[in-house]
Amino acid sequence: MNKQLRLLCLFILFSLFLCVGFAGAGDAAEKNPFTPKAFAIRYWDKEIRSGLPKPPFLVSKASPLSAAEAAAFLKLVSGNSLSTRLPEFCAAAKLLCFPEVGPRLEKHDKDANFAVYRDNNFTNYGTGRPGGLDSFKNYSEGENIPVNDFRRYSRDSAGHKDGFLSYGTNGNVVQQSFHTYAAGATGGTGEFKHYADETNVPNLGFTSYSDNANGRTQSFSSYSENGNAGEQTFTSYGKNGNGPTNVFASYGTESNVVGSGFSNYAETANAANDTFKGYGIDMNNPTNTFSNYAAGGNGAVERFSSYRDKANVGADSFTSYAKAANAADIGFSNYGKSFNEGTDTFTTYAKSSDGETKVGFTSYGVNNTFKDYEKKGTTVSFARYTNISTTLSVSASSVSGSLVNKWVEPGKFFREKMMKEGTVMPMPDIKDKMPERSFLPRSILSKLPFSVSKIDELKQVFKASDNGSMEKMMKDSLEECERAPSSGETKRCVGSLEDMIDFATSVLGRNVAVRTTQNVNGSKKSVVVGPVRGINGGKVTQSVSCHQSLFPYLLYYCHAVPKVRVYEADLLDPKTKAKINRGVAICHLDTSDWSPTHGAFLSLGSVPGRIEVCHWIFENDMAWTIAD
Repeated sequence: MNKQLRLLCLFILFSLFLCVGFAGAGDAAEKNPFTPKAFAIRYWDKEIRSGLPKPPFLVSKASPLSAAEAAAFLKLVSGNSLSTRLPEFCAAAKLLCFPEVGPRLEKHDKDANFAVYRDNNFTNYGTGRPGGLDSFKNYSEGENIPVNDFRRYSRDSAGHKDGFLSYGTNGNVVQQSFHTYAAGATGGTGEFKHYADETNVPNLGFTSYSDNANGRTQSFSSYSENGNAGEQTFTSYGKNGNGPTNVFASYGTESNVVGSGFSNYAETANAANDTFKGYGIDMNNPTNTFSNYAAGGNGAVERFSSYRDKANVGADSFTSYAKAANAADIGFSNYGKSFNEGTDTFTTYAKSSDGETKVGFTSYGVNNTFKDYEKKGTTVSFARYTNISTTLSVSASSVSGSLVNKWVEPGKFFREKMMKEGTVMPMPDIKDKMPERSFLPRSILSKLPFSVSKIDELKQVFKASDNGSMEKMMKDSLEECERAPSSGETKRCVGSLEDMIDFATSVLGRNVAVRTTQNVNGSKKSVVVGPVRGINGGKVTQSVSCHQSLFPYLLYYCHAVPKVRVYEADLLDPKTKAKINRGVAICHLDTSDWSPTHGAFLSLGSVPGRIEVCHWIFENDMAWTIAD
C-alpha cells in the first residue's frame, strides 16, 4: 500500500513538472495555476468581495515568473546567493538592474563617432593622442540605467577635442564616471552640451578632470537641465592646471532637488578662468558645495552670474573658497535671488589671500553666513545686498505667472469647481516616466532586505556600487517609505500585488474598487471635461492612493487619504468633442497639514487649509475606494 502511495505521489509530481515548464513557455505558463500571477489572482478573489472585474492595468503588473523560475529564484534568495544569477533574475522577473560593463582596453588613434551608443567602459581612450576629434552624439539616450565609465580619457593628449552632445538624455538612473579625464592634456576642448538633460536621478562624477592640464577649455551647456533628484560631483577638477577655462551655462536649469559638489576645483591652478552663468536657475531646492575651490590659486578669475536665480529655497556652501589665493578676482552677480529664502554659508572664504584679491557681491540674496571671511590683502564690496526686510515673499502672489508655470506644470493642480461638464482646462503630462517593472512574488519579496539599515545587503543582492546611482535610488525610496507618516496619514510601501491588496482592504474593507486614468491622450494639451461622475455618490470619502517609487522591482508608496472626493470624467478633444480619455481625479478637502511651499499653493495662489486641491491620477498610479 505504501509503495502504491509513493508511486502515486511521484506521478503527481512528474505531472506538475510537465505542466509548469520553464521560461518561454508562453500561453502555457500564463495559464498555469501555479505561477505567481495565478496565485495573486486567486488571492484577489479571496480577499476582495466587490465582484467587480479585475482591472487589467493592475493584474498586468503581477510577476511574470513561471512556477519553476519562482521556485528556483526563491531557493537562491533563501540561500543568499541570488546575486550569482542576477542577470537571469532581472530579465525573467522584469526588474530594473544595472548592466555589467566590461572594460575596453584598446587605445584609439583615429577620430571616432559614437552615435546611439551605451553601456561601455572607455579605458585609455585617446591617451597621448595629438589632435583629433571624438563625438558622442545621442549616446545612451532614453535608456534605463545607462552605465558608462571613461578612465584616463584623453590623458596627456595635445589638442584633442571631445564632444558630448545629447549625452544620456531622457534616461532613468543614469550613472556616468569620468576618471582622470584629460589629465595632463595640452590645449584641446571638452564640450558637454545637453548632457543628461531631462534625466531621472542622474549620478555624474568627474574625478581628477583636467588635472595638470595646460590651456584646455571645458564647456558645460544645458548640463543636467530639467533633471530630477540628481547628484553631480567634480573632484580635483582643473587642479594644478595652467590657464584652464571652464564655462557652466544653463547648468541644472529647472531641475528638481539637484546636489552638486565641487571639491579641490581649480586648486593651486594658474590663471584659471571659470564662469558659472545661469547656474541653477529656476531650480527646486538645489544644494551646491564648493570645497577648496580655487584655493592657493594664482590670478584666478571666477564669475557667478544669475547663480541660483529665482530658485525655490536652496542651500550653497563655500568652504575654503579662494583660500590663500594670489590676485584672485571673484564676482557674484544676482546670486541666490531665490523667491523662497535659501541658505548660503561662506567659511574661510578668501582667507589669508594676497596680491589684491577682489571679491564683489552684486544683488546678492538673503540668509547668508560669512565666517572667517578674509582679512588682509582682500577688497570686498557689497552692492544692493538684500536684507531680511526686503526678502521676496513666499506667497505665490509675488511670483510671476511664467515662473509658476516653470515650477508647476499648468493643470497639475486645480480647484474642485473645474470638475464640471464643459470646462476647458490644461491637462498636465500624465505619462509615466518610470522604467517598466513588475511586482515580485510575495514569497521572494519577503526574503529580501528592505530598510535603510540593510542597504549594504540590498547593494550586494543587486550589485550596486558604493555611492552610485542604484544605491542612491534605493536609499531615497527606502527613506521615503520609512518616513514618519503625516498627521492623519496611514502609509505602506508594497512590492507585491498581494501586499497592495492587504493594505487597501485593511483601510477600506473588502468591498473595494481600484481606478486609474484610462490612457495618456490629451496629455500636455487642453481638454474639455465631459460627463462627470462622483465616486460614492460624490460624497466625502476615504481613498488609498498608490504612487510608484524608483526601485529595482515595482514598488508603490500607498497611503490612506481621508476627506477626499473622487471623480471620473470623460475627457474630450476641444475641436471635435470626441471622447479621448476617461480621467480619474481626486480632490483633497483638508490641506491644513500641507507644506506652505507645496506646488499646489504656488500654482493656485493660496495657503494650507484655505482651499481644496484636486489633481488627476497619472498613468500607472491608482486610487482605491469603497466600491459603489
